[in-house]
Amino acid sequence: MPDRPEIVCICGSTRFADEMSAANRDLTFAGVIVVAPSVFLRAEDHEADESITNEQKTALASLHLRKIDLADRVLVVNPGGYIGESTSREIAYAHATGKPISFTDPF
Repeated sequence: MPDRPEIVCICGSTRFADEMSAANRDLTFAGVIVVAPSVFLRAEDHEADESITNEQKTALASLHLRKIDLADRVLVVNPGGYIGESTSREIAYAHATGKPISFTDPF
């Protein structure tokens, strides 16, 4: 038996923020430690003066790869089978580092 709860990293398009939040809640209630995106970069959520810079986007993408490093496995939240460019990179990274990967929807 492990000496700590399982750690799961949630990946997916920020357009699915509600679905990722639900997955986070469900996993947390199941006793799992969840690491997930905490900044959602949907253009419709930001005013012009609050937009995120390219440097910030790059830093967040790199930070998310470190979250994958911490995780025991990755859960891809992909309603309707959708997987975008950033999520594809995260999946490739998780695969390259030997992390088990599961998906909420078939694709």
